Amino acid sequence: MKRKISSSGITKTINLQLAALFISGTVLIGCGESKKKSSDEETVDTAANTEKTVAATSPNQLSEKEKEEGWRLLFDGKSTDGWRGYLKDSFPEKGWIIEDGALKVQGAGTGEAGNGGDIIFDEEFKDFELSLEWKISEGGNSGIFYLAEEIEGEPIFTSAPEMQILDNDRHPDAKLGKDGNRQAGSLYDLIPARPQNAKPVGEWNKVSVLVYRGTVVHTQNGENVVEYHLWTDEWKEMIKDSKFKDWKSFLNAGGDDKKGYIGLQDHGDDVWFRNIKIKEL
Repeated sequence: MKRKISSSGITKTINLQLAALFISGTVLIGCGESKKKSSDEETVDTAANTEKTVAATSPNQLSEKEKEEGWRLLFDGKSTDGWRGYLKDSFPEKGWIIEDGALKVQGAGTGEAGNGGDIIFDEEFKDFELSLEWKISEGGNSGIFYLAEEIEGEPIFTSAPEMQILDNDRHPDAKLGKDGNRQAGSLYDLIPARPQNAKPVGEWNKVSVLVYRGTVVHTQNGENVVEYHLWTDEWKEMIKDSKFKDWKSFLNAGGDDKKGYIGLQDHGDDVWFRNIKIKEL
């Protein structure tokens, strides 16, 4: 026997089903809104974290990771504390200024030593990694010295190896020397930087010099460009055939204690330095 279902019962059933669907849809929509809100919150958090990261790695600042690794700033972008002239007791009164958070050599227009002279950081380092950024003017020339000694009556380059800074496109030194060993990143006049990846005039170049138990590595814009070994037979042979052959202090870079000063060269041209930091090894 078939059971008779009234139209009112059918209507009631349909209404109940619609109500269930409506409630379910509302819950789904609500969940979607909740997810969207969560996503927005994540975006805000990500942006905040990015802002913190950018702030921590702004020029002349150390990130938390760098601090943990033992890096220290040698220049804070505001003062010349810790720096002085080579063979001098104080920082040069002219020729060097701070400009837009960078330590700048004011070009004298002579193409050689300028008004301020070379400067050094007033602390000797033995095994270390030095990192900095430089920017050169058109036709400019400069350098980064390391393991320098102060020898009365002698310029800094008679005792210190030099990482070259140069406008490779315009300065004549780029075509002098041998195989490009006077171009940017090179161990000046001895070993050419390979690959040669210096950026054009007006752009910042990030470089580093690593010195560890006689092994030296120059890095330029993320690539190792020079590697050599101090005080070895190979080193002595290389010096013997160079312009440095008569400078005993250069052959014995770092002196008996195998340590020395970090120096920045005033070659008479505009050049800027920033993010100067060091980690002792």
